[in-house]
Amino acid sequence: MGQLTTVDATFLHAETGTTHAHIAGVGVVDPAGCPGGRLTAPLVASLIRERAHLAAPLRQRLVQVPFSLDHPYWEDDPDFAPERHISEIGLPAPGTRRQLAEVVAMLHERPLDRARPLWEIVIIQGLEGGLAAVYAKVHHAATDGVMAAETLAALLDLTPEPREVHPEAEPVPERAPALGDMLRTGLLKAALHPLKAALSMARAVPHADEIPGVAAIPGVGLASAFVQGALRREGLPRVPRSSAPPTPFNRPIGPRRAVACGELPLDEIKRIGRGLGGSVNDVVMALCATALRQWLDKRGELPDRPLVAGVPVSLRGGRPSGDAGNQVSIMTAPLATHIPDPVVRYTAVRRDMDLVKRRFAVTSGNWVRELSGLVPAPVAGPLTRLVLQAGAAVSLRPINLVISNVPGPQFPLYLCGARVLGYYPISVVTDVSGGLNITVFSYDGTVDIGIVACRDLVPDPAEIIDHLEDALDELKALAAD
Repeated sequence: MGQLTTVDATFLHAETGTTHAHIAGVGVVDPAGCPGGRLTAPLVASLIRERAHLAAPLRQRLVQVPFSLDHPYWEDDPDFAPERHISEIGLPAPGTRRQLAEVVAMLHERPLDRARPLWEIVIIQGLEGGLAAVYAKVHHAATDGVMAAETLAALLDLTPEPREVHPEAEPVPERAPALGDMLRTGLLKAALHPLKAALSMARAVPHADEIPGVAAIPGVGLASAFVQGALRREGLPRVPRSSAPPTPFNRPIGPRRAVACGELPLDEIKRIGRGLGGSVNDVVMALCATALRQWLDKRGELPDRPLVAGVPVSLRGGRPSGDAGNQVSIMTAPLATHIPDPVVRYTAVRRDMDLVKRRFAVTSGNWVRELSGLVPAPVAGPLTRLVLQAGAAVSLRPINLVISNVPGPQFPLYLCGARVLGYYPISVVTDVSGGLNITVFSYDGTVDIGIVACRDLVPDPAEIIDHLEDALDELKALAAD
């Protein structure tokens, strides 16, 4: 994987006592197909030991550059031992899904150990119905969504019988550069940084109207359009702009998390899309708009203007990830929670998402990479944390929340013989992106929903799952008319 990119390093720098930049997932599995009918830590450790060569994030650790002169490097951990990353715990009887969510929330509060590869797996025994759960966590600095899916694919099988995987040749351990080489490279980058930063700024300016928070500043849209005209880029779709209103989940977050998981039938969502027009993602965004409207309205906190959602997007374009680090950007879109009529609300959500997607298709969202490279490496960490703390202090709200829709395989997968029944993504909350994150993953005929929130701000996100189910019923009725 080489050296961390500026985007990778930003995920490291963003961590504080209340913010951890790891992403995770909870797989509910039926262990009946495992040896002895039980999925165990030694079984998973053995699998990972055999397949670690297929996924660099599993075996590589961070190597810091002295004085933080440059971004860290990745290297294969000479002491790599999968069993050090895997543990087992048990749920108390009766092992309900709500109990599972409570345990997952506590696990998600714990930071990863930066002295070894940045991942952890916890097998949770005792789930009702003879099932088990697997909580898998990896640092965002080591992987984006596409790379995480590839890592999962390396460990999962298409049949209960695990396939045999052997490297074509003995892997050559990847090592970080020698100390002197790291220092020389860091000094050279520091000398060239002013020029590089100026170029990055010039490339970012035409797309300033896409940047969360910046886009809402008066005059930014006109300035961006002027630069686009000067560069002969007239005709770019104008993105809908609005400032993020205050909500109960846009306050400074604490260290504790709350988690909720649920599922919706994928065929029903597709049927709504055919009936009302729109993609699966359009329907998901409309469901979230309705659910959040209900949640806010019950508390008398419903803003009179739309929420602003951040929607992560992969920049890989379906290509294999290779070792290029995080390749992710984010679109921002109004979320029409302020519209009472469900038909008008759905139409507004679909229209706004169409505009945002068409603009993103032209510009590729490269402003994330350009902005992350503006700050020199030696001060990037302290400055990033200072900006986040200052943003929390002044209630900076570039967006209200993050909503992510990740397409997955529509066939069953197996881990060490255990069938994966559902997979629920658990992502990141921050002061700047909001204390609520909704991520959905389509798998084997369902849309699996994972919600994570700051427990101080949204104590029971399972209520939002209930509202999503109500929203689905509402759209089904509209699509049937």
